[in-house]
Amino acid sequence: MRGLKNMKLPRWLAPIRDTVGVSRWMFWAGVVIVAVFVVMAIFAPLLAPYSFDQVSSGGVDFPKQHAPDSTNLWGTTVGRYDVLSRVVWGSRTAVEVVLLAVAFSLVVGVPLGLMSGYIGGKLDRILVLIMDALFAFPYLLLAIVIAFLLSDKLEGFFLSDLFGAGVVTAAIAITAVYVPQYFRVVRNHVISVREEPYVEAARALGAPRRTIIGRYVLQNVIQNVPALATLNAADAILTLAALGFLGYGIQPTEAAEWGYDLQRAIDDAGAGIWWTGLFPGLAIVMLVVGFTLLGEGLNDVINPLVRSRPTEAPDIPAAGGEVGGWAPEAPVGIDRGRDP
Repeated sequence: MRGLKNMKLPRWLAPIRDTVGVSRWMFWAGVVIVAVFVVMAIFAPLLAPYSFDQVSSGGVDFPKQHAPDSTNLWGTTVGRYDVLSRVVWGSRTAVEVVLLAVAFSLVVGVPLGLMSGYIGGKLDRILVLIMDALFAFPYLLLAIVIAFLLSDKLEGFFLSDLFGAGVVTAAIAITAVYVPQYFRVVRNHVISVREEPYVEAARALGAPRRTIIGRYVLQNVIQNVPALATLNAADAILTLAALGFLGYGIQPTEAAEWGYDLQRAIDDAGAGIWWTGLFPGLAIVMLVVGFTLLGEGLNDVINPLVRSRPTEAPDIPAAGGEVGGWAPEAPVGIDRGRDP
């Protein structure tokens, strides 16, 4: 970390360099954990020994619920799937869904919060009413309803024919949960920023509304969004796992999903078959912890009110001593060797 302090970094990376203590530990621990899963997601075809839906190798079917061995390092499931391959490919599914859900939530929630907070009036009241209505629903129930409407289980509904049960459907279902959060955070901050003197000056100079919002308002409210996005990413992993566990997530023939694997491993746990549920569960826990640590550390890095800065103890000389080889001169007319 000392090398990082001595390096010349861009201005937006300077707060990361200046963090100390627990904030630095949480941030870098979260970065490492999330980076491991991102690497797994990107290089899943190279890291996974088999495909996520492969049940045989060399013309020989994998045994059901087989204990870990040299052929299947983490064992097999009741469907003859290799557990290690399902976990590695599941990281790609989780990362894809989280990225899409966060991107959709930002694209929808942030602009709505900017317009609602800056314009106000009837538009603000209508948008607040809609977002409060979404907040009234339990987030998991809302995600289930959206996923059910978009899945292929609802025959004859045009949205189910358009999306089906895939990564995009899961991402949209999770997006509906987090859009109100971005909306409220951005809107409440915009309401306080829009009355600042620099915004009033830009308005008095005749700057267009689009310029004021994009150049003066957005840049002063966006600092809360990255930390919220990482914390929502951690919660999105749990929501995705819950949808898969309940059967409203991604179909097993389309991609590997940790929640679905946990649901299939319920009966195995009672029979002493521990490997089918242990490894997907650990993957969920580790990725959630990684995003949580990253979000908490990022909040301490970005927010100047809670950011800790490195401090150095001042060099205070002893009484009557010299400071840096310099001794104070006696006033004119006073002899050092005798009393005045």
